Amino acid sequence: MAAAKKLRSGQEAKQLVVRGMRDAILTGEVSPGQRLVESELMETFGATRGSVRSAIDDLAAEGLVERIPNRGARVRRVSLDEAISILECRAVLEGLLASRAATRATDAQIAALVTLGDQMTTAVQGGDVANYSRLNSQLHETVSAIGDQEVATELIGRLRAQIVRHQFRLSMRPGRPQVSIKEHLAIIRAIEKRDPEAADRAARAHVHSVIDALVEIDREASANRSA
Repeated sequence: MAAAKKLRSGQEAKQLVVRGMRDAILTGEVSPGQRLVESELMETFGATRGSVRSAIDDLAAEGLVERIPNRGARVRRVSLDEAISILECRAVLEGLLASRAATRATDAQIAALVTLGDQMTTAVQGGDVANYSRLNSQLHETVSAIGDQEVATELIGRLRAQIVRHQFRLSMRPGRPQVSIKEHLAIIRAIEKRDPEAADRAARAHVHSVIDALVEIDREASANRSA
């Protein structure tokens, strides 16, 4: 008879489950409303039930998961109204990081941002949506790293994770890259000019453009349902 698989426990095991589940939620591998079964998570991550439960508590604190009395836990659904509220908060934080980046960026970092902008433009012109999405994330991460404000960066990461379903819908919207590339280039230009006020405005304008697009998507979906 085969020996039982030894399960990991403790802080390291909990963080393994947290990271794995967070990535699964961000990539859409698990969907909003999907029930989280502890025994399945134990098998997937090779972690004890206590570690899994502790990880779920952490994910619930981040707003990614919710516990339902007497029914366990599930991936949290985020309404459009809540997504808009989250994005309004993100606009302020993104503006802060872009503003700081404009005052802190080295010549080499600015050159890297300009190169990213050129690559994003090429991806849009070539209709390479997947590469554009990857470069989009890289641009935001680079601006965040240059801005070097740990609390803002952590908060943005948590807020972004909560609205991944809405942002996925937006990324699939025809013509969206052609709109957002202009907004991203405006952020890059402001940082290149070392203009913190312009960088703040450009970053906030980009996030508010996301809000407008999500509202329009919801309006179109409602019209289609009524037709």
